[in-house]
Amino acid sequence: MSPLFPALVARAERPALRFGDRTLTHAELADAAGSLAARIAGARRIAVWATPTLGTAVGVVAALLAGVPVVPVNPRSGERELAHIVADSAPELVVTEPGVVLPPALAALDRVDVVGIVDVEAGGAPAAVASGASGPSVPFPEHAPESPALIVYTSGTTGPPKGAVLPRRALTATLDALEDAWRWTADDVLVHALPLFHVHGLILGVLGPLRRGGSVRHLGRFDIEGVTRELSSGATMLFGVPTMYHRIAEALPGDPALAEALSGARLLVSGSAALPVHDHRRIAAATGRRVIERYGMTETLMNTSVRADGEPRAGTVGVPLRGVGLRLVDESGDTIEAYDGETVGEIQVRGANLFTEYLNRPDATEAAFTDGWFRTGDMAIRDPDGYVRIVGRKATDLIKSGGYKIGAGEIENVLLEHPGVREAAVTGEPDADLGERIVAWIVPARVEAPPSAEELADHVAAQLAAHKRPRTVRYLDALPRNDMGKIMKRALHG
Repeated sequence: MSPLFPALVARAERPALRFGDRTLTHAELADAAGSLAARIAGARRIAVWATPTLGTAVGVVAALLAGVPVVPVNPRSGERELAHIVADSAPELVVTEPGVVLPPALAALDRVDVVGIVDVEAGGAPAAVASGASGPSVPFPEHAPESPALIVYTSGTTGPPKGAVLPRRALTATLDALEDAWRWTADDVLVHALPLFHVHGLILGVLGPLRRGGSVRHLGRFDIEGVTRELSSGATMLFGVPTMYHRIAEALPGDPALAEALSGARLLVSGSAALPVHDHRRIAAATGRRVIERYGMTETLMNTSVRADGEPRAGTVGVPLRGVGLRLVDESGDTIEAYDGETVGEIQVRGANLFTEYLNRPDATEAAFTDGWFRTGDMAIRDPDGYVRIVGRKATDLIKSGGYKIGAGEIENVLLEHPGVREAAVTGEPDADLGERIVAWIVPARVEAPPSAEELADHVAAQLAAHKRPRTVRYLDALPRNDMGKIMKRALHG
C-alpha cells in the first residue's frame, strides 16, 4: 500500500506546516508526529482538542501514523454537546497543546500534551514528545484502506451530533481527486484560517497539502492583513468560506495591496456554503481572479468542484470529481435524467469518498442510504453541460409554493444583487392558499433606509419569475451563523 503522506516517508526538507512563528518541514513533522504516535499507538480511539495550532495538526498526523481513530473536538462546543461526543466516541486519551484547561468532559481522560515543537528558524531540533515518552520517531506500517481514520461529528441540526466514521480510503480518494481537479502539486502553498475540527479546515486544509508534499500556512484567525501577507510572499492557494470572501470583497475597493495579492494566487477556493454571486463578481472585477466552489459534506468529503482548467461559473459547484457517482432523484425516488437547468432533485452520491457508518447508530446509517447511494438532503439542478447548481437543503430550502418547487438559493442570490441588501436568507412558511409562502430575511445595507418589501419582490420577479418573489420580508441586524459561516435557518423561525 502506498503511504498516506509520501513526503513524510521521504523525509522531505520542504516546509510542511506553519502556524504563526512555529514551522515544521516534512522531515521534522515525521519526527514530531512519529514520537507522539509511539505514545498513543494501541489506543482504541483518541480525541484531539482541535485549536487552530501546530499541536493539533501534529496530533492528528500522529494518530494517522499510528492507525488510531481520532475525534477532532471543537473547542467551542457547549457542555451538553461535548458530553454527548465524549460519551458516544469513548476516547481513551485526549491530545492537546500544553497549558490548555480542558472542560470536565475531557479533563477526566488521560491527557497527552504535544510539547517541544521548536520553530526551525530559531534553531534546534524540532520534536513533538508526548508527556511520558521520549526517543526518535519510528516507522509505522500503512493501515488498511477501510480502517477508520477520523470520526467527525455533524452539526446536530436535527438532534444530537452523529459521528461520521471516515476511513482512510475516503481521505485518499478525496485528496487525490482534488489533485486532479485543482492541479494540486507539491509546489503549492496553501493559506487559510479555517477551524481544524471540520472537514474543510482539517482534511482539505492540512492533510491535503501534506499528502501532496506541499505546505500550509495557517493564520490562526482570519484577517485581511494575513491573507495579503501570505499571498504576497509565496502562497499559491487560498481556502475560505463565504463570510471570509464577503469580507475580502468589501475590503477590495480600498485595498490595492489585497487586490494585487489575490491576483497572483493560482487558486481561490470557497466552500461550506454557497458564495453569493455578487461577491463572485466583485472579487473577479477587482482582481481578475475568479473564486471556484466545491461541494462536500462530513459524510462524503468532496463530491464536486469547478476544475482549475474549467469554467469558473458563479453560482455552481462544478462537476462530479473523479470517482464520484452523482445523481438527482425526484420525490418518487426516480432518477432525473434531464440536464435542463430547471428540474430540482435531491443529490445522491456514491464512491470511495463516503463514510462507512454513523458511530453507534446503525439505524441512522441504514436510513442514510438507498441502494448504495448516500442521500445528501441537498437539492440541486444540473445544467446541460453537467455543472451542478445547489438550490438548498431539502428540509429548509425547498419551498413548495402554488404548485411550484422553488429553491431558496437562487432567490437569495438575486436579493443580494440589490444595492440595498447586505445579507439575505430565504425560507418558507405555511400558507393556507399557497401551501408555503416565500419569506425573505434581510440585513439592509443602510439600517436607516431599508428597501421596501414591494421593491424587493419586484426585483426578484424581474430577474426570476413572479411566483418566486418573496411574499413577506423581515428585517434583521444580522443573520444567525455557525462557526463555518453557514446561515442557521432553523434559528430564524425560533
